[in-house]
This record gives sequence, structure tokens and C-alpha cells, in this order.
Amino acid sequence: SFGVVADIQYADAEDGYDYSGYRRRYYRQSLGLLRAAVEAWAAEEPPLAFVLQLGDSIDGLNARRGQAERALEQVLAVLGRLPVPVHHAWGNHELYNFSRARLAQTGLNSRPAGATARSLTRDRQACPCSPAGDRQPCPCRPAGDRQACPCGPAGDVLGREPDSPRYQESLQLLREKNPNDDLNSPAGLKEPQFVEFNGGFSQAQLDWFNEVLKFSDENEEKVIVMGHLPIHPDASDGVCLAWNYKDALSVIHSHQCVVCFFAGHLHDGGYCLDSHGVHHLTLEGIIETPPDSNAFGTVYVYEDKMILKGRGRISDIVMHF
Repeated sequence: SFGVVADIQYADAEDGYDYSGYRRRYYRQSLGLLRAAVEAWAAEEPPLAFVLQLGDSIDGLNARRGQAERALEQVLAVLGRLPVPVHHAWGNHELYNFSRARLAQTGLNSRPAGATARSLTRDRQACPCSPAGDRQPCPCRPAGDRQACPCGPAGDVLGREPDSPRYQESLQLLREKNPNDDLNSPAGLKEPQFVEFNGGFSQAQLDWFNEVLKFSDENEEKVIVMGHLPIHPDASDGVCLAWNYKDALSVIHSHQCVVCFFAGHLHDGGYCLDSHGVHHLTLEGIIETPPDSNAFGTVYVYEDKMILKGRGRISDIVMHF
């Protein structure tokens, strides 16, 4: 069994609203809901194997207030009470607060204590989204695991230096797809996912991912993929998708091993079983959950199915495979 949670978006601030001005965000209360989730997970018997934190652990508001480091320390301190590993995805709000190089130095880097970069990949293909900007071993893949890398999309403009080639290439693509003055606005777009708060997967990332899944196919493994951005339109709205979600789906559908894709980003959540039998589960976000409710879950894994036991806004679901 393992825990799942998404979009905590903590900030030591009074309640606010989303960009539309209609959806309330409980910035300060989100940390209390996370504490309640941790207490529930810590009491599970038998103990959990790990927890997946699906991105946007702190809100972008912290960067504007000069509180990013402190906010992240508080979130990680709560998660640190768990006696099991926590594997982190990086969302757009992490990248509003920190550069990618800085994120690799924080507790959101899921490298286990004492592990070296080389020990994480053994003889496996190096991850193309290494913070070093080269093809060094990925520092965020847990030792002994073949999880998909949680570094986040390589094809975006967030958390990058404006003079870097990757930034310039991503910005050019974004402007080709989105002519709006406000690049966070999907108004009038044929492909509304092309907004700045999303991102896409580079070809190098997709090639690496394909090799990971090929290895799992050959070894008859079952694979769960985690990421911040949803990659199936039936498990999201039209906006909160990865730019080139179809490319990621194409890689997954060319293999037999993938059971489920867990995502966050869309605070209302979503779910679908796609045409290839892959479950796509987008978790409701803690940030828009009232203090008298919650939004987290525990997934129980069996030989032929996974059962999500949701808490608060998250519904129970059985996912056969």
C-alpha cells in the first residue's frame, strides 16, 4: 500500500482565490490537512511502503513574499514525520519558487539518504533531465527503483534561465501555439493546454521513458507512473494537460507494463480508463479543500487490482489490471 496526495500549495497567508477569482484557496489551512493525512498514513497497518507527493507542495505566493525556503521547510517537516519514503514530483508552483538547480538540492529531490547519483541508475540509461543539464544519472530516482523521473517536463519555460537554449526553444513553441498577450490564458486556443503554467516532454525524456518501460516489459513488471501534469484529456479538463500529452500516451501505449498514471494539477481531480487499459487518476488538490474536509488517499495493491481508499473529497475507486 502507498499514500497519494497532490497540490498542497502551502503558504503562510490568508485565504485567497484562483486566477479566475471564484475558487477559494486555503493557503494556511493546507498544512493542517497535510498533518492529518500524515497522521492517518502513519497509523496504517500494515505500514505503507511509500507516499507519492504529486507536485505543487508550496504555492507560488511564497516567492513574491520571500517565504519560499521557509514554506518548503514546513511542508517537508510534516512529511518527514512519516516512517516511509516520500517520492516527489515537481509541479509548476515549485518552479515559481525555485530554479531547477535549487530544487535538486532540496528535500524535493527524492534521492534516498546515502545514495549517490551513480548508485541510482546502476547500468541503466542516464536520465536526460538531470539538473546538471547533461546526461548524468538522474538524482531523483530512488535506488533500486525504475520509477519514471519526477523532474518534471523538460519542454517548458518555468525554473529556467531566460538565456538558456531550452528556455528559448520552449518559449518559441509556446508563442507559436498561444498568441495571447497573457501566456497563461487559453482563450481562443485550438490546443488550450499550451499555456505557461503547463509544459511538455522533450524527445530525450520520451526516449528515456521508453527505455525504462521496455526494461519493465522484458522483466514482466507492473509500472505506476507519477507526474504533476495529467496526460489524458478524459482525466483532466482541456487546459490542465501536458503540452504534448499525446506523445507521452504513445510511449505508454507501446508497452504492456503500465497500470496507472497518477497526476495532480487539476484541483477538481479526474479519472478515466483509457482504450489501452491504463488507469489515469488525477487527484483532487488539498489547496482548494475546506479545513473541515481533506483530500488524500491510500492505494492498496493486489495481484490483479489496486483499490484507492479516498479521504474527504477523494472518492474510492477500484482499478483492475
